[in-house]
Amino acid sequence: MAKKKSAIPTAAPSKKTATKKAATSDFKPVASNRKAFFDYEILERYEAGLLLTGTEIKSIRAGKIDLSDCYARAQDGEMWLHNAYIAPYDAASVNNHDPKRSRKLLLHRSEIQEIASTTAEKGLTLVALRVYIKRHVAKVELGLARGKRQYDKRRAIMDRDMDREARRALGAVRD
Repeated sequence: MAKKKSAIPTAAPSKKTATKKAATSDFKPVASNRKAFFDYEILERYEAGLLLTGTEIKSIRAGKIDLSDCYARAQDGEMWLHNAYIAPYDAASVNNHDPKRSRKLLLHRSEIQEIASTTAEKGLTLVALRVYIKRHVAKVELGLARGKRQYDKRRAIMDRDMDREARRALGAVRD
């Protein structure tokens, strides 16, 4: 049987929907720092580019990066990422990178000045939250963070356990 033609003409997808689909497919999460969400209260988030060598980006694309104990600090008007471990690239020979070296972050000058003044005044920390690939470029999400007290951490654990038990109880009711 032949298909009926619709009387209502269908419009071609708009540019907005096409770019939204492309933007979501161009985002690939690589690593996250789950411990930072437990140890710190995240007040504000920033996105920064990373200045990397060839072997570093290849290791990041392979997912060989560790963000635990990773932080950022402003030095001489530039922002630097410290304690990020990017594993050496296996296929590289003598030209491999140093896994624990400090890496320059790419931010606007006004953002760097704002972050540096905020961290100096209020005693906040700039913690790396996650690394991802966005449109073929490695990005790091930084969080302006305040350290949690021990009782805050206990409260978070209690809340998480209560939520888990509530979900289990709801699952038993549904069955």
